[in-house]
Amino acid sequence: MDFPIIHTNFWDAVIAVPTVIFITQIIKVFLKVPKKFIPSIALILGIMISVFISHRHSFISGLFMGWFYGYGAIGSYSSLKTAILSYRGNKKETPNP
Repeated sequence: MDFPIIHTNFWDAVIAVPTVIFITQIIKVFLKVPKKFIPSIALILGIMISVFISHRHSFISGLFMGWFYGYGAIGSYSSLKTAILSYRGNKKETPNP
């Protein structure tokens, strides 16, 4: 069995992951999807973008990279949200001298 050759570059992360985040947020706002389904939607979007746009030459490569696009979007959104909530929480807890 030959492993597929996956050609990826910096632009995959710079364009695909923010696109998945953006489309997921649009879906969340306009379609009122329950929060528990949002990570699954991001994963499906990442796979679709990869299979149909980024890696049309190989289905296996598309699935592999789409998995990273989806989970990259989930992790990026989660870490940004956690950082913002932490900043807001620390700001309120700090007493003024």
